[in-house]
Amino acid sequence: VQLQASGGGLVQAGGSLRLSCTASGRTSSGRAMGWFRQIPGKERDFVAAINGDGRSAYYADSVKGRFTMSKDNAENTVYLQMNSLKAEDTAVYYCAARTSVWLTTRPDEYTYWGQGTEVTVSS
Repeated sequence: VQLQASGGGLVQAGGSLRLSCTASGRTSSGRAMGWFRQIPGKERDFVAAINGDGRSAYYADSVKGRFTMSKDNAENTVYLQMNSLKAEDTAVYYCAARTSVWLTTRPDEYTYWGQGTEVTVSS
């Protein structure tokens, strides 16, 4: 399974971005998927995750109410809509997929990872 993330960029504080992550290869539309972010020199942090059926999502407290994750199983794609962006949201964002249908916040429980897309929020 290959994951291709896109949609990052430079945005002013208070602005919005939508990240996309499309799976290809030996895909299974029922996989749980997640978004994580990482600042150089820091650990990779959980942002959001969604169950395989796309009906249930979970968010880090730091993004709750501002970010929304969704899943289009027909397109093998997940999205992360990011609104009211803050400078502290600046990071490289990674999408990841599990072999399970159930979401988790633990990065070590994800099997497949995308290459990352950089988000920079200017204050």
